[in-house]
Amino acid sequence: MDKILVIDDERVIRNTLKEALEYEGYGVDVAADGAEGLDLASKNKYGLVICDIKMQGMDGLEFLEKVTADKDLTFPVIMISGHGHVQMAVDCVKMGAFDFIEKPLDLNVILMRVRNAMEKKEGVAKARNKIKSKPSGVPDGVDEIIGNSAPIQNIKRLMAKVATSEARVLITGSNGTGKELVARGIHRMSHRSSGPFIEVNCAAIPGELIESEMFGHEKGAFTNAYKQSKGKFELADGGTLFLDEIGDMSLPAQAKVLRALQEGKITRVGADKDIEVNVRVIAASNKNFSEEISKGNFREDLYHRLSVVVLHVPSLAERRDDIPLLVEHFVGKICEKEGIPLKSFTDEAMDMLKSMPWTGNVRQLLNIVERLVVLTKDEDRPIDKDDIQSYVIDMQSVL
Repeated sequence: MDKILVIDDERVIRNTLKEALEYEGYGVDVAADGAEGLDLASKNKYGLVICDIKMQGMDGLEFLEKVTADKDLTFPVIMISGHGHVQMAVDCVKMGAFDFIEKPLDLNVILMRVRNAMEKKEGVAKARNKIKSKPSGVPDGVDEIIGNSAPIQNIKRLMAKVATSEARVLITGSNGTGKELVARGIHRMSHRSSGPFIEVNCAAIPGELIESEMFGHEKGAFTNAYKQSKGKFELADGGTLFLDEIGDMSLPAQAKVLRALQEGKITRVGADKDIEVNVRVIAASNKNFSEEISKGNFREDLYHRLSVVVLHVPSLAERRDDIPLLVEHFVGKICEKEGIPLKSFTDEAMDMLKSMPWTGNVRQLLNIVERLVVLTKDEDRPIDKDDIQSYVIDMQSVL
C-alpha cells in the first residue's frame, strides 16, 4: 500500500491524521510546512499528500504549485483549510488539487476521500499499463485516439495541456473525425475523471424541450411532468458536460445555455430557486462559426464563452499515415466481435486505402474495414486490392 504524506503546521492535526491513517493500514510521514513536505516528496514515493493551506514559510498553495509543475511528482493532493470557502476550493482544484476539505476535519470524510484518491490513482496506473507503445512526448490518457502522425500527436499534447485546467473547450472538425473521443479524453485526463461525463446531442433536442432537457423540471411544471426530473447540467455536476453539435442549437436555446454558463447556476422549469452547478463544459461542432455568426445563426457572445480553447481535429486526409494503425485497431475489434481469426491486409490493399479521399473520415474508414472483414471472413487469406475494388470502390460507384 502506498505511503501518505501529511503536511500541517499544527502538531495535533498531524498526529491525529497519522494515527487514523495508520490504523487503516497506510504508512504515513509528516511534515510541518511546505518546504519540508516538498523535500520529503522529492526523496520518497507517496501515493497521496494531504496538505494544509495556511502555514508559515511555504504555504500549501505554493507547495501545490511546485508539485503540479514537477512532472516527476505524480501523486494526488488533498488540500485542507480552516479558512475555506467556495472560491478557495475552486482555485485549489484549478491548480491541480484532487480534492479540498474544510476544517474542522471529520475523520470519516478524510478516510473516504483518501480511498477515492487512491482508487483513482490505481485506475490511472492500470490504464497506463495497457498502453503498449506510444511515440515519445505523447502524454498518457489519450490512448483511445489512434495514430502517430504529427497532426494527431499535436492534438494529444494539446488535450493533455487543457485537461489540467477548468477552461471551456470548443472542438471543431468535420463529421467522423473523432471529436467525441477528444472530449472524452480530456475528461479522462482531468481531475473530474471520477465524475460523470454527460453528452448532449444539441441538434436532436427540439427548441421547446431544450430548457427541460438541459435544466430539468419540477413535478407538475407542464403537461406530462409527472415527477421531478434533473437536467443535463445537474446530472453533470462535478464532471463534464459535452455539448455535441452545438452549432445546430436553436437561438432561443443558445440564450438559455449562455445564461447558465455566465451565472454558474440553473433553474428547473417550474421551480422558484436557482441551483448552483459545478460543471466543465466542452462543446463540439462541424460548423464554421465565423460564417454562422455573420449569418445570425449563432450568438457571438456564446461562441466566446465556449471557445476559451479551440481544438481542431484533423481530417483523415490530413493524417493518412495513421490509416494502417487505425485499420489494425479496427480489425482487432471487429474480428473479436465476429469471433473469427484475425484478418490482415496486403501492402497493395493498404496503399489503396491510403489513397482514397475519405470524405467521411475515421467513421467511414471503420465502416469500410468492417465491410471488408465481414465479406471475406470465410476466406483464409489476407484482404487484397481486388477486395477493395469489389467491395468498396465498385459499391460506391453504384451509390
